[in-house]
Amino acid sequence: MRKALLSISLVMLGLWASAQVKPVSDTKPETIQLKESSFDFGRIPQGKPVTHVFKVTNTGSAPLVLEDVQASCGCTTPEWSKEPIAPGATAEIKVGYNAAAEGSFEKSINIIYQQGQMKMITIKGAVWKTPDQPAPKNQSIALLKNVN
Repeated sequence: MRKALLSISLVMLGLWASAQVKPVSDTKPETIQLKESSFDFGRIPQGKPVTHVFKVTNTGSAPLVLEDVQASCGCTTPEWSKEPIAPGATAEIKVGYNAAAEGSFEKSINIIYQQGQMKMITIKGAVWKTPDQPAPKNQSIALLKNVN
């Protein structure tokens, strides 16, 4: 009985000790660097699409593939090359916003790379409503031309 109790105690102690060891981290080293992570368009007129180019640099030692670039809504469209980015090289992600809806906006774009790692970039701004009709013709200029 004493041997059985001692054996069980040793097994329990071994299990407890192995649970205390920190697991080896499976996180991969950072291999992507963004020149900027957000861009503010400021005020833009309604119905006039705008774009901005984000620069991405491969800081790793192997080619880097941007697996996917996903926008948070259909009003934002990212464009990027599917070709691998060589170590030390820079690529571009062009992000467009359609500016159809009036008001402030902030949209996120997720960059997915290297088997599921992710970085987020954002765009923001304010869309102002454009007038329905053009401004009336300025009659003051005609009056000034006729004065002699």
